[in-house]
Amino acid sequence: MIDVTISTLPPAPLHALEIWSNAQAVAKRFQKAAGFDLPPMGQSAGNAAIQLIRFEPTVWLVEGDVTGLESVLGDDGALTAIGGGIVRVAMSGAGWRRLLMEGGVFDAEDPAFGPGRSAATIIDHVNVRLHVTGEAQCTAYVPSSYAHDLIEFWNAATSLA
Repeated sequence: MIDVTISTLPPAPLHALEIWSNAQAVAKRFQKAAGFDLPPMGQSAGNAAIQLIRFEPTVWLVEGDVTGLESVLGDDGALTAIGGGIVRVAMSGAGWRRLLMEGGVFDAEDPAFGPGRSAATIIDHVNVRLHVTGEAQCTAYVPSSYAHDLIEFWNAATSLA
């Protein structure tokens, strides 16, 4: 049995922030507007109003208040609402890392994958984005169309292991 609690989080404002040109200029404008730097690949950063999680080289997942981000991007990127297509799943407890190894291809047990780190991976044939929010917890961002089945897969895995 895997010691983990799996729960679906309530819907939240989620956006994809993409930068396709003048990345350094956008980063400077962002830092000035938000008060913190855009997080590097595989990491997150934020404040009380907004959290940015970088999973891809030029794409960040944004949770929270995006007021002013479109003007920061200008013609160098785009901000797209994606909240309706994503389910946030919280995993907490000592076994969250082991659970993510069930049907997964990413080494979630690597100690370097700690709080503030992120990864894009595939679990049970589903594209999943992971964000470690604490030593004993992780949030998975799962496409809505697969969320029910993946949560059922994880629930079954907790009792079989």
